[in-house]
Amino acid sequence: MLIRVGEERTARVDLRLAGMLSSVAGALNAVGFLIAGSFTANMTGNVSMFADLLVSGDVLAALTFAGLVVTFILGATCAALVVQIGQARKVRSIYAAVIVAEGLALLALGLFFHPPTDGSRGLFLLVVLSGIMGVQNAVTTMISGAKVRTTHVSGMATDIGIELAATAGDASTKRDALPKLKLHSLTLACFVLGGLTGTLLYWRIGGWLFIVAGTILLAMALPDAVRSRRMQPPL
Repeated sequence: MLIRVGEERTARVDLRLAGMLSSVAGALNAVGFLIAGSFTANMTGNVSMFADLLVSGDVLAALTFAGLVVTFILGATCAALVVQIGQARKVRSIYAAVIVAEGLALLALGLFFHPPTDGSRGLFLLVVLSGIMGVQNAVTTMISGAKVRTTHVSGMATDIGIELAATAGDASTKRDALPKLKLHSLTLACFVLGGLTGTLLYWRIGGWLFIVAGTILLAMALPDAVRSRRMQPPL
């Protein structure tokens, strides 16, 4: 799932990737809102809030939302640079390694950072989670050739509408549209399910939710990282 690229990837692999990572993204997005009143994967909403607050004169709050967008971009940039370096060195495990790093970051949040009640610590958590979401979205976009975007709900909803319209076309158009419709619908559904599950778990176990999310990512990525090393040809 995290070592197959290009022609090696199948529709089933992309479906598994989309389902698992969009569920994690949905959970973290919902928990960020519960803790600090802002979404960590919703850059459209954060940009809108930045504009609204800036016009209303609340510059400090506006800069907070702008900072979340910048952090998301920086996370995506860092992930893309790491992947590019890994690809240049023909490291098959590079995508898995980045997801492992994301999982470890979430474990660190769960082990060393208790969900805050004050604004400054809540902001810190939002910034970290926003960066993590940028990392994840960059990885899924690059490895899938932009077919999978686990945090881009607006784009997924748009694509679902386009593919639904395409199913009304001729047999060839419908045949091409159905796999895309399945992928985008699954991604959106898992994002929603992740949000519901994340909210319920946060109410029950609090910050341990980050441990659960990090463990899921490690369980997903570590086997691929080990497998890729066995497949790596000697230099």
